[in-house]
Amino acid sequence: MRYINNSLYRFDMTVLSYKNNFPKLDQDVWIADNAIVAGDVEIGAQSNVWFGVMMRGDVHEIRIGRRTNIQDNAVVHVTRGVSGTYIGDEVTVGHGAILHACTIEDQCLVGMGAIILDKAKMEAGSMLAAGAVLTPRKIVPSGQLWGGNPARYMRDITDEEKAFLPKSADNYVRLAKEYNAD
Repeated sequence: MRYINNSLYRFDMTVLSYKNNFPKLDQDVWIADNAIVAGDVEIGAQSNVWFGVMMRGDVHEIRIGRRTNIQDNAVVHVTRGVSGTYIGDEVTVGHGAILHACTIEDQCLVGMGAIILDKAKMEAGSMLAAGAVLTPRKIVPSGQLWGGNPARYMRDITDEEKAFLPKSADNYVRLAKEYNAD
C-alpha cells in the first residue's frame, strides 16, 4: 500500500489518473482487484467498490459518500458539461446498475440492473426496483419505491424496508473488511 495525495492505495486494483485528476479514496475504502476507478473520483470512509465495477470520472466528477456499496459490474459515469454523479452515504447500488450523471441521496437502494440517467435524482430514503429505468430529470421522492421502464411510482416503502437501508450498508462494510483481512 502507498499514500498518494494523502490517500491510501493498494496497487492490486486499477486506480487511474485522467488529466492530472487522481481518485481520492478514504483510507478504509475497499476496492476489488478488477474494479476500475479513474479520474476525478472521491470515495468516503468505509465505502466499497466490488468486482467488475467501472467508475469513470473523466469529463466530470464522481462523489461517493460514506459506507456506500457499489456492487459487481455496476457502471458509474458522468456527462461532459451536464453533470457529475453524486452518491450519498449508506447507499446500496445493486449488481449491474448503471448510474449516469445523476444524484442519489443518503440511504437509497438502487436495484440490480437499474439504470439512472442524466440529471435524475433519488431523494434520501427512496428505492428503485431491479431493472427500472429512471429517465432524465425524473425525481424519486423520499420514502417511495419506483419501478418499471420508464420508472414510475409503485408504492411507499415500508418501515421494514426503511430499516433495511442502513443494515445493507453494515453488511457490505463487514464483507469488505473480511475481504481486506485476507
